Amino acid sequence: MTVIALLASAPHAVAATAEDLHRDARQALETLYGTNAVAKTLSDGAKAVLVFPNIVKAGLVFGGSYGEGVLMKGSEVVDYYNSVAGSWGLQIGAQSYSYAVFLMTDEAVDYLEKSKGWEIGVGPTVVLVDEGVAKNLSTSSLKDDAYAFIFSQQGLMAGISIEGTKISRINR
Repeated sequence: MTVIALLASAPHAVAATAEDLHRDARQALETLYGTNAVAKTLSDGAKAVLVFPNIVKAGLVFGGSYGEGVLMKGSEVVDYYNSVAGSWGLQIGAQSYSYAVFLMTDEAVDYLEKSKGWEIGVGPTVVLVDEGVAKNLSTSSLKDDAYAFIFSQQGLMAGISIEGTKISRINR
């Protein structure tokens, strides 16, 4: 119950309008590109980019996160999605962050568009790009379906937990 109350009361956990999502997603990508050259390079070859400009996460043993985002092909927003996660384990805290998933193949885009929800870890292969992966990533070494970046983290979340994330299409 505590987690639900924290998520429900969190400011900006849900974007008010489609225009807010468009603006926030574009700003989030600009922030990512300004701090991570690999992300900018990936964007040039990506078939689409799934951008969640503000995910809010909270937990006290049981945890959860929620945020809304957009699917962009080029500079055009083509659809809207939400990201919902639940977790259980030794955890406490609250944080917000952004994330972007660069879909590199037509198959990954098709899977997202045709599925009734994409569970991270099921379906296309997703590589979470951190500093270590980024150092070894070049356009010639790209071989996975999707690359995810987590950025603009604020707050503090500590612990060890088991987590599952589901991305689903929403109407805006």
